[in-house]
Amino acid sequence: MEMLLTKMSENATLNPEQLQAVEHMEGPLLVIAGAGSGKTRVVTKRVVRLLEKGVMPHQILGLTFTNKAAGEMVERVRQATNSRVLISTFHSLGARILRESYNPGFAIYDEEDSEKLLKGCLDTIPLSDRKGAIKRFRGLISRSKNDMRGPMDLDPKEFDTGDLKHFPDIYAMYQARLTECNAVDFDDLLFLPVKIFTEKPELLDVYRSRWKYLLIDEYQDTNQAQYEFVKLLAGKSQNLFVVGDPDQSIYSWRGATIRNILDFESDFPGAKVIRLEQNYRSRSNILEAANILISHNENRYKKNLWSDRGEGDSIRLREFKSERDEANFILKKILSHQNEGVPLNEMVIFYRTNFQSRIFEDYFLHYRIPYVIYGGVSFYQRKEVKDILAFLRMVQTGSDFVAFSRTVNIPKRGFGATTLEKLQAASIEASLPIFDLCDAVLEGKHKIRLNKKQKEGLADYIRIIRRLREFQGSLRDLVMETIEWSGYLTYLKSDPETADDRRSNVQELVSKAAEWEERSESEELAEFLGELTLKSSLDQGDDSGQKVHLMTLHNGKGLEFDVVFVVGLEEDLLPHVNSKETQDELEEERRLFYVGMTRAKETLYLTRSKYRYMWGMLRYMEPSCFLEELPENLLESDRKEDDIWIE
Repeated sequence: MEMLLTKMSENATLNPEQLQAVEHMEGPLLVIAGAGSGKTRVVTKRVVRLLEKGVMPHQILGLTFTNKAAGEMVERVRQATNSRVLISTFHSLGARILRESYNPGFAIYDEEDSEKLLKGCLDTIPLSDRKGAIKRFRGLISRSKNDMRGPMDLDPKEFDTGDLKHFPDIYAMYQARLTECNAVDFDDLLFLPVKIFTEKPELLDVYRSRWKYLLIDEYQDTNQAQYEFVKLLAGKSQNLFVVGDPDQSIYSWRGATIRNILDFESDFPGAKVIRLEQNYRSRSNILEAANILISHNENRYKKNLWSDRGEGDSIRLREFKSERDEANFILKKILSHQNEGVPLNEMVIFYRTNFQSRIFEDYFLHYRIPYVIYGGVSFYQRKEVKDILAFLRMVQTGSDFVAFSRTVNIPKRGFGATTLEKLQAASIEASLPIFDLCDAVLEGKHKIRLNKKQKEGLADYIRIIRRLREFQGSLRDLVMETIEWSGYLTYLKSDPETADDRRSNVQELVSKAAEWEERSESEELAEFLGELTLKSSLDQGDDSGQKVHLMTLHNGKGLEFDVVFVVGLEEDLLPHVNSKETQDELEEERRLFYVGMTRAKETLYLTRSKYRYMWGMLRYMEPSCFLEELPENLLESDRKEDDIWIE
């Protein structure tokens, strides 16, 4: 009797829709779980309920996307039932299946191993851009496997230009060499189980009989391979319980397919759909505005988030003349909220692209406000920023060996660690700055042996640095010329996946130089570099662990904060300039904004600038089209407090 009362009490804490989902037993079920609607709790309670109804632990399989999420669910179930249920990531399960039924002794290659193997394949053919081809072909192989296409499934007509014409043959060679090495890559952990299940239905039946109840978390983030995997395992029983929210599908660039969740009812006939619309996180005003925003998307399941936590404050919409005004206002508001008792780690600044963190970092560093870049690297610690600053240090002084060793191989000029050590030793012995020592070596005045490639590369490097030293122009122009003459933008193209983001960071460094000139009485390179060095090495002096979070909107999914700032609400930033060509891309940008808004528990600020430095030039910015879609009655845009400045 006591146990029954306990169960009744636990179920009483579930709202009617949650309880309905937890109690569902047979057949396919789609739970549309809105932001902050208690999704993880429902999934865990569902597993517990299956166990209570007599389902054996080994008959239940849960799949999610991160080891952390899987571990938390396993522990919750164990605490509630003292039973261990298999809840894992898709890739961990794929590895388990392959070891049990395919090859127990295979190795799993990480990204570095895979690229080395691919490089060996590419060495067998002539290529116009060998280094760039490694990243490009690796990405194509990954995409092909996620789309469930092997080498023989490719249409050669898709790859009929330039180096790409070699891709089908390279893909086939890459797979053959993986087999020779008794290895699989990360994408094979899904690609191969699906292939094996398709080719060996008797083996598939073994796993179908083992796992009779499937639970899939974050279903909106599944790709084609994961979809095929789930559909095969669900089998005839169709005891498939999936949880997700198409309004939070923001990872198409990783291969996620929103159609997987939108087509669930047609893919699994007779499926039941339950909507979790009660939000336990945010105030009603925030949710109402988010509901109205996302209603402009056509590709979605209709739902209406609501909360019983009260209306809360209006959403604060702010427009500023410049990004500096925007950052200053946000700094002021953070300090104000902190004085009111809001911890720093309950506040976040969301932006669309990584380069936007720079202006906020400048302010936080100057005023010694502790912060953390969540899921990323601080602006002044990013490789591309440090590379350009190292070039500038070589322009400033020829004695900086660290800057020399960092830049002499950008692009590759054949200088390995041994040669660099010899040059450094010779520089110290001759009491010559490293730049002058290299000059002497090229003139034959110093006996250090260099091969032809190294001599030609060093001569080119010296010529670039000398040309930059002779440049007469503003600091902003010097930074731009450094980027151009060093060939850095071409160098970035060797990694197509990160090229756009890194180029934006390099451009933001030009904007920093232009801003510094505007605010400083000096245009001296040494002073500029000195300030940035202090910024990158400044001890933030925080012992409490309390830090303001800065992150891209993509990194915010699944998190929540008392106070949220969504900044840079301007055309070409949000929505992003590269995401406006099709309706699908624009809808994903709107979902991204929606995710940012629904992270806020108490207070939401939305900000934009009329003028912003882009590539070192002051540019007028149109307001984001998404702002027009927000209800005016929920927005508060009083400008009086905007005039109060820190400095």
